[in-house]
Amino acid sequence: MPIGYRFGMELSLVDRWICGAETALRTLSGGSRAERPAPVAHAAPAPELDAAEKRLSGALMRVNHVGEVCAQALYFGQAAVADDERQRARMLQAASEETDHLAWCGERLRELDSRPSLLNPLWYAGAYAIGVGAGILGDRLSLGFVVETERQVEAHLGEHLDRLPEGDAKSRAIVAAMKDDEARHADNALHAGAETLPDPLPALMRFASRVMKTVAYRI
Repeated sequence: MPIGYRFGMELSLVDRWICGAETALRTLSGGSRAERPAPVAHAAPAPELDAAEKRLSGALMRVNHVGEVCAQALYFGQAAVADDERQRARMLQAASEETDHLAWCGERLRELDSRPSLLNPLWYAGAYAIGVGAGILGDRLSLGFVVETERQVEAHLGEHLDRLPEGDAKSRAIVAAMKDDEARHADNALHAGAETLPDPLPALMRFASRVMKTVAYRI
């Protein structure tokens, strides 16, 4: 996280955009570092994954990695235009935990001999624009956007827990920990005064998410 953000300094709008650019470069270059250790699977050592299982796990974890690329962009986009310092702090705290997720997924992709999505710059740019748009709507609707986003991500991670190979205990442990964090982010935003998003925004978000997951699974 940029130093000014990390230590709670009040930044000008220009400074926020500069910090946002720094975050984008670090996210897209694979330079994100986790502050928490990757979750450990508390189970007996699993047998080596076969080629088909590694491909499946790699594709699913690539989708999850894209989701964390988008999460960085969304939260920093919302923080860049937030009027209230408490609102900005909430977004940046959530972004910090999403950085852990990003690093965990990136490390797991390397272990699976897989790669991130080739379209990550596109995903980041689109998500950042959406985050800025959500932030401009005001703090309560911006929090509502967090709630809806995290609920949808929580559901998608649950689907991945069902699809990941039973023998891939490490990926499953990472996804389970991410799912718990996403649920907490949604609850925190709800308790902070989130306003329910009006129709058809939730449906549009689900559609955009399906497109992203379908493309990222392969590219």
